[in-house]
Amino acid sequence: MFERADRILDAAGELLLKHGYRRVTVEDIATRADVGKGTIYLHWRTKLELFEALMLRESIEVVEEFTAALRRDPAQVQPHRFARMSFLAMSRKPLLQAMIATDPELLGKLAKHPMRSHDVLAAERFFEVAERFALFRPDVPNVRYALSAAQGGFYLYPALETELDVEARADALAFTVRHAFEPAEEPTAEVLAAAATEFISIFQELIPPYRKWIYD
Repeated sequence: MFERADRILDAAGELLLKHGYRRVTVEDIATRADVGKGTIYLHWRTKLELFEALMLRESIEVVEEFTAALRRDPAQVQPHRFARMSFLAMSRKPLLQAMIATDPELLGKLAKHPMRSHDVLAAERFFEVAERFALFRPDVPNVRYALSAAQGGFYLYPALETELDVEARADALAFTVRHAFEPAEEPTAEVLAAAATEFISIFQELIPPYRKWIYD
């Protein structure tokens, strides 16, 4: 069941990147995936649900990548390191890049799709953990807004307007976050390990509802 669903989602992703949401039909996806049109509706009721499932699958892959990275190196929980890791991960996910940029040409209805409640709650919990473990400077006003806006600029600034490669842009983002938002003193290994454990827990709670929505 999962293998067939993934084959359909792979086909949908290829066609979406090539033609954009509006021009891709369920029939096109069925043909590319070598299944009947009715088979697709066994998994998802509408074209929009199919593409939402595709985006969630992309998100799961990134979440699993973050989880593995934090287990290997708890220091990745520091905001500047996490920002760099996230930027590089997103650079390998053109569909998620388009979602961040709310690209209506490529994504159509998907560009305006709201975040799910558990996504919003997870984002709130990430900031709460970082603040509780003093990973942010205490003197930055409205730190959640400021950090989100700063990172958003790095994602939205057109890559064609700079000669920097993705690694250099990720380094610039990390430098900005480190010096604008973090205290000068490095957290202890114990603090990093505890914060990373909580981040991993949040990620692990996200994955099951994502998988359920995609495949059930």
